[in-house]
Amino acid sequence: MKLSELAAHLDCPFTGEPDREIIGVAALDQAGPDQLSFVEDIRRLSQVKQTQAGALLVPDNAQVLALVEERSIPCLRTRTPRLLFAQALNLFYKPFQPTAVIHPTAVIDSSVSLGRDVAIGANVVIQPGVVVGDQVCIHPNVTIYPDVRIGDRTLLHANCVIHERTQIGADCVIHSGAVLGAEGFGFVPTPQGTWFKMPQSGSVVVEDEVEIGCNSNVDRPAVGETRIGRGCKLDNLVQVGHGCKIGAHCVIAAQTGLAGASELGDHVVLAAQSGVANQAKVGSRVTAGARAGIMSDVDPGAIVAGYPAIPNTVWLRAVAVYRRLPEIYQTLRQLQRQIDSRQ
Repeated sequence: MKLSELAAHLDCPFTGEPDREIIGVAALDQAGPDQLSFVEDIRRLSQVKQTQAGALLVPDNAQVLALVEERSIPCLRTRTPRLLFAQALNLFYKPFQPTAVIHPTAVIDSSVSLGRDVAIGANVVIQPGVVVGDQVCIHPNVTIYPDVRIGDRTLLHANCVIHERTQIGADCVIHSGAVLGAEGFGFVPTPQGTWFKMPQSGSVVVEDEVEIGCNSNVDRPAVGETRIGRGCKLDNLVQVGHGCKIGAHCVIAAQTGLAGASELGDHVVLAAQSGVANQAKVGSRVTAGARAGIMSDVDPGAIVAGYPAIPNTVWLRAVAVYRRLPEIYQTLRQLQRQIDSRQ
């Protein structure tokens, strides 16, 4: 589309030739003269000097704007270049959307309620009592256990499994291999030294606009529910234990684990390979660094890192000391020898 049309779609001012043709989007160091890219901050100035992009989304930063003007690169100005770049992607890229038909190999119980314009792929199995909303898309080999509820426009990718009584809201995306509502890990020790299996009679509730990545698991509890709040985004290989409560709009990166009955407030960010201990409560707007081990409650708004997790500023100082441990050790040995020689 023309640069002027693109600016109108993104609702931001622009400078440059209005009729310049933009045919797609690309990374800053890979974009060609007919593609759009973006500059998030001044750390990308060296790439701006070399980019061949036909147009740039840029922040209102004097250094960035001066360099873009010097190179005569058409630009669209915004406070949120990354966000508008994501919106621009939607203008040029449309994901695969199957036709709203039911494949003849799908096995659907007669009691299942299907909404309007539902797409169901090959070898899908939907068991009794399931309710599927309007415009839901179910890709091949998905298995849906009894009494599941799936909201409008939700997308289930191939090979995911939805266990009994799970509730999924509207506009959710469940990626391939994810398992929702499987039995939680509950075993009670007996006097004989064996383990008695605790029946997992609870359910999983996934609210609207949640995205769950490939091969992630959300377990149901013995009683009650495991709940994932509205707008949460879970990466691949995330484990949500039985009875967890996750607030709205949380982001959980890959290989993170939440032990049973742990709780997250709203807008929590957990970086990759972090973990939350059993029954720990993490306040709203907490950020945990990669591999952080949250062993106890964390106050709202805190930034933590390390294992066990401590305030990030303390952790950074500790890491700086850790790097100097060999040097510090040698100094201590020298001091000890000096003390010993005086005795």
